Formats: sequence, structure tokens, C-alpha cells
Amino acid sequence: MARLLYVEDDALLRAVTVMALDDAGYDVVQAHDGRQALQLLHEQGGFDFVVSDISMPGGVSGLEVARTAQQLRPGCRAILVSGYARTQLPSLPGAVAYLGKPFRVHELIDVLAEDS
Repeated sequence: MARLLYVEDDALLRAVTVMALDDAGYDVVQAHDGRQALQLLHEQGGFDFVVSDISMPGGVSGLEVARTAQQLRPGCRAILVSGYARTQLPSLPGAVAYLGKPFRVHELIDVLAEDS
């Protein structure tokens, strides 16, 4: 079972998405912001996927979470999500997939399947 770290500051969106990812067969660990995500990456590591909002409160962005995840485990696949238009975002590393908000959970699951 693939391990996935899901990082989202919106509690309702996080809960709904985590349930759907669990149903799709992923072993999901959730974080409410980038700081908690970095802590989990260092403490638990071993994630196959990281799905993170790009812009979150607390001063740690999804970009930093994705970079750290890939440094700790080079095979880790990162998917960053945002409600901002892609043109409004900083450039994303080549190894990072992007999904715009709002998205349907099946779209996220499709992106995860493409990256496997």
C-alpha cells in the first residue's frame, strides 16, 4: 500500500480528501500545515507521495514540503495544489505535478495513478 502525506490547511477539505484517498487504497498521513508536514517527513519519512497545498499559513509552503520530501526520499512523487492560477505561482520543479483547485477527488487519484 502506497504511503501518502496529505497537507491541507482547510480541515473540511482535508477530511473529505483523506477519506477518499483511504477508500482508493492509500495509507494516508495528514498534516494541517507545512510545519507539521516537515516534522512528519523527518519523523516518519518513507512516503511514496506528498500532496500539498502550495500556500499555507505558518510560513512553510508546499514547495518547501515537496523539496524536503524529495530530498529525504528521492523516489517520492510530489503533487502540489493551489487555488491560484499557475501563472500566479512561482515556477515549480520539473519533478512536481500541479493540480488546480477546486478539483474533484477522482482527478487527484488520476494524477497519483499517472505518477506511479
